[in-house]
Amino acid sequence: MSSIIVPVSFVFGYLLGAIPFGLIFTRLAGTADLRSIGSGNIGATNVLRTGRKGLAAATLVSDMLKGTIAVLITGLLYGREPALAAGLGAFLGHMFPLWLQFKGGKGVATYIGVALGLAWPAALAFCAVWLVVAALTRYSSLSALVASLLTPLFVWWRGDATLALALAGMTVLLWIKHRDNIARLMSGSEGRIGAKK
Repeated sequence: MSSIIVPVSFVFGYLLGAIPFGLIFTRLAGTADLRSIGSGNIGATNVLRTGRKGLAAATLVSDMLKGTIAVLITGLLYGREPALAAGLGAFLGHMFPLWLQFKGGKGVATYIGVALGLAWPAALAFCAVWLVVAALTRYSSLSALVASLLTPLFVWWRGDATLALALAGMTVLLWIKHRDNIARLMSGSEGRIGAKK
């Protein structure tokens, strides 16, 4: 394999991941600048704060699929290692998009999408844990944090140490992006799913 394939795959994934679908969809729909609403985040949760459930769903699916597509295309063409690089690139692109001054989303949807492309049971495990924690606590952020913590352990248990390590690195970044949510969870001021503002 050419030594340039892995870095090129990473850049391809980054450019795909950096497409700010939430911002694009809300602008096309004529809503206010998404970055001036709620948390200022470009992800599906903040799109939901515009009151447009359809746009939020479209953003969620698109942010997932950009991770999945980056992985699948690169994996099909070049194999596992470039696919991992593309997945990491897509995740970082979503979180730190060049054209938005590196202020992007928190990475949950793209994390799931990357996991789906690399090993679908990992994505299924993430979603299952998210649903259980959400049902018990009604905290979306806590659900994502717990799911991202357990998913690499699940992948490691299945015997894929390389993917487990990659997901663990993504988990660290996801937790850093959720630091404000963590602070609110600790103070008891984090909003619950379905709670009226």
